[in-house]
This record gives sequence, structure tokens and C-alpha cells, in this order.
Amino acid sequence: MTAITAIRTLPETRGWQVVADHASLTKPRVVELLLVTTIPAMLVAAGGWPGLGLVLATLVGGAAVSGSAHATNMVFDRDIDAAMERTAHRPLPSGRIQPAGALVFAAVLLVGGTALLLVVTGWLAAALTVAAWLWYVGIYTVWLKRRSVQNIVIGGAAGAAPPLIGWAAVTGELAAPAWVLFALVTLWTPTHFWALAVGTGQDYARADVPMLPVVRGPAVAARHGAVYAALTVATALLLPLLGIGGWPLAIATIVLGAWFLARAIALVRDPTPKPAWRLFHGSNAFLGAFSFLVAASAFLG
Repeated sequence: MTAITAIRTLPETRGWQVVADHASLTKPRVVELLLVTTIPAMLVAAGGWPGLGLVLATLVGGAAVSGSAHATNMVFDRDIDAAMERTAHRPLPSGRIQPAGALVFAAVLLVGGTALLLVVTGWLAAALTVAAWLWYVGIYTVWLKRRSVQNIVIGGAAGAAPPLIGWAAVTGELAAPAWVLFALVTLWTPTHFWALAVGTGQDYARADVPMLPVVRGPAVAARHGAVYAALTVATALLLPLLGIGGWPLAIATIVLGAWFLARAIALVRDPTPKPAWRLFHGSNAFLGAFSFLVAASAFLG
């Protein structure tokens, strides 16, 4: 009976596997983190809640285009993913999805997400989203990732676009707080990814990707990451100076930033995988918590 049951459920299992594989092409954890930075910008721009329809359209459209960029990245980087232990199980290097199918999937997400943003949020938000797609795919994936130790420093700007997109969706223009949030995520990105590169050991070296820990060593990467972490915290403190959140946000940011910097300094003292993973997860926590604080400040008025 067990074998018969297994055979009967096999098509259903394969169907769910196909869905799961296509979902994984979008790097949903990365998309989730990006969307977390969209909402605070929208709330600050609106001076409160901007409306459920606008928020949902911005998040769904942004997620679709971001997922398209990640799927396209996976097509270009399938040889790199195959060489890295952390990514060898992904659908493309494992052969569960073919490159042509992944590109079609990416194109559908790009067109659908852009169309939704254009109709609901206006041309500026849609244009910024497409620009972020082009930056991530063209500048980071195709040009920088395999050639420059500054790949994540320059290429990471694509992942910082969501605050600009969220602000533009609400107001149809851009303002100083949106640029501060953009700068914050841009500066946060190197610390986050260099910690990941140190934590995964020789993965990037095996794939011949010139990440800073590979080219100049974990100790140098840790020091540079600590500098970027400090710049990230300093940038976060600009929002209260612009009249957002006031002293409560400033104090909370100082406490949160001190915790984040402590993890960065711990990696400087011991540039090995264990503190690197602590910094990697800590960087996620910092960005998520700070985004929540900004959103709460705007929502509560």
C-alpha cells in the first residue's frame, strides 16, 4: 500500500516541486528583505497609511520585477552556483529547470510587474523599478560580479532602490528621506554580503568570484565591513535630523546601531565563519528592525 500511495501522489509531488523551484528562482528571502524597506518609505511619504491598494500594488509589482532580476541572475550565474556548496542545489545547476524556461519566467514577471506599477503607481515608480532591474542584471551580474572586488559595493545599489520606488509610488516624485533610505541600504549591503562570503569559507574562491574576502582575505573584509556598518548607522541617524521620528527614533537607532556595530567589531577581532554568520544574520535584523521603527514612527505620527 505504501508503494501504491507513493505512485499515486508522485504527480502531485512533482507539481509542487515545479512551483517551489520557480519560486526559488526569485530568491524570495532577498525579495522579502527588499520589500521591508519599501513600506517605511511609503508611510513616511504619505505621513501615515497610504492605502491598502497602493501598498499591495507597489509590493506585488516590486516583488515581481525583483524576482525577475534574480531569476535572470540565476541563469547567468548557473555555473557559479554549481561550483558553490551553498547554491549547488538550486533548480538551474541541478537541472530541474532549463535556462530557456527560467528566462521566459523572468520575462513574464518583468512585464507583469512593470505593467502593474505603471498603471497603479505611475511612470516614475515603474521607471525606477526597471532601472533597478537593469542595474542588477547588466551592471552587477553581467559586468561586475566576475570582474571587480567592488562588485557588491557598486552593484548593491540595485537592492537599495525599493525606498525610492515606494516614495515615488506615493508622491510621484523623490525627496531627501527617500535618498537617505537609499543610501542606507547601499551602505549596508557590503557588510551584509562580505559577512556571508566569510561565513561560507571557500565557496566564492571555488567559483572564482572576486569577493573581497577571497581577493584580500577575511581580515581585510571584516575591517571594511565594520567601516560600512558604521556608515550605515550614521546614515540612519540622518532621518531624525530630517524631522522623522524625532528623539525616540534617534535613541532607538543608536541602541540598535551599537548592537550592529558590536557584531561587526566581533568579526574584525575574529574573522572566521562563526562571527561572520552572526554578523550576517545581525545585519538582516538591523535592517528589519530599523525599517519597522521608521514605519512605526510614520504611522503613529
